[in-house]
Amino acid sequence: MKLLSHWAIFSLNEVNTESFVQQILAGKAPAPFHSFNIQCGEFFSPTRLAQIIEEESRRDYILVTNDLKRPLGSLSSGEQKKALLVHILAQKPDYIILDNPYDNLDTHSQQSLKEMLTQVATHTTLLQIIYRKADLLPFIQEAVRLDENNSVTRIDSIAEYMHQLAIDHPPIIANKIPKPLHDYPLTNKQLVSFTDVTVEYENRPILKNIHWTINAGEFWQLIGPNGSGKTTLLTMITGDNVKGYGKDLVLFGKRKGSGETVWEIKQKIGYVTPAMTSLFSTRHTLEDMVISGFFDSIGLYVIPSELERRLANEWLSVMELSHLKDKVFCELSLSVQRKALIARAMVKHPPVLILDEPAFGLDDYQTAIVTGLINKIAAESNTAIIYVSHRAEKSLSPQFIFELTPSHEGSTGLVKHI
Repeated sequence: MKLLSHWAIFSLNEVNTESFVQQILAGKAPAPFHSFNIQCGEFFSPTRLAQIIEEESRRDYILVTNDLKRPLGSLSSGEQKKALLVHILAQKPDYIILDNPYDNLDTHSQQSLKEMLTQVATHTTLLQIIYRKADLLPFIQEAVRLDENNSVTRIDSIAEYMHQLAIDHPPIIANKIPKPLHDYPLTNKQLVSFTDVTVEYENRPILKNIHWTINAGEFWQLIGPNGSGKTTLLTMITGDNVKGYGKDLVLFGKRKGSGETVWEIKQKIGYVTPAMTSLFSTRHTLEDMVISGFFDSIGLYVIPSELERRLANEWLSVMELSHLKDKVFCELSLSVQRKALIARAMVKHPPVLILDEPAFGLDDYQTAIVTGLINKIAAESNTAIIYVSHRAEKSLSPQFIFELTPSHEGSTGLVKHI
């Protein structure tokens, strides 16, 4: 049996990897990938996954998972990626380009997918785009570096190159974060309190006897495997989940359902998730997008005060993005967009900041910058932070961990002090 050569393509967030991928798939690959120009390939990526989910929703038709009789969007992250891989393999490609295969997956799901890919590698060539060096598939022996102009440089030794990528000291963010425009009238330091909260969906237990209190200024990391109920907890905090009614859930001093509106709750919360990027598809500038955080709007549709504009620009200065303030947000790099979303969420200094997979898709260097920024916000503000991620970032410094552990009766929660 012929041994296949599998490739690592090391890249950074500033590089347009999407155009490079399309170049290969169109049969116009540069050296050393000329052999792929006469082969048929497939693309395994979060973008491809999102496109199929959107198409299934629009057409009300199952494209990928007919055997399950369920649309792709109803599956867990791990199930979605396995289903996409099976769908791609059914096309019998000569090669598959992998982009961020592990993001959004818990440890068990990552291992399961890695085992699938190891089996696939026995009969199909894999090209793995890599932003995080820890993601490198162990059987890959060939590698290149992709630069900003889509030029390719051959890497002689993967081990030596990865050693060069090591970040010994996280980047230093020099400027202090701006002061708040105003303080929120909160009655006490207790912002969120779950007391013996149990949640079920259609008789399926999700959460069991949750006790969790979040106080002003605390830095929490919320962890748990896919499907353990993290999203359920977050949507109860933001007021979006009707399961919060009738429970012993107190948000900002008021029991849920005692007369507060969802809008009143959301005014006190900053929220960042990678999915938000697609919402800002209009021609708003980076500066306007950050200013819109004062108004919780998708884009800026009012005339801001001079003070609001000044504070937004102070946040851009902290992020070292001032030189890009007049650029259109949706045309900027992923790392710039992610930092800008954090600035937008924090510009009003909300009592609670929820960061849901804020490093999703970022390379190692940009991840170090984002985690350093989050640590800085925790140290220099009175905002309570809830950080959600399946990755354990070494440079992140939460004070507490709230861990969800699934069981057949629903996930239980455990508080861990760090």
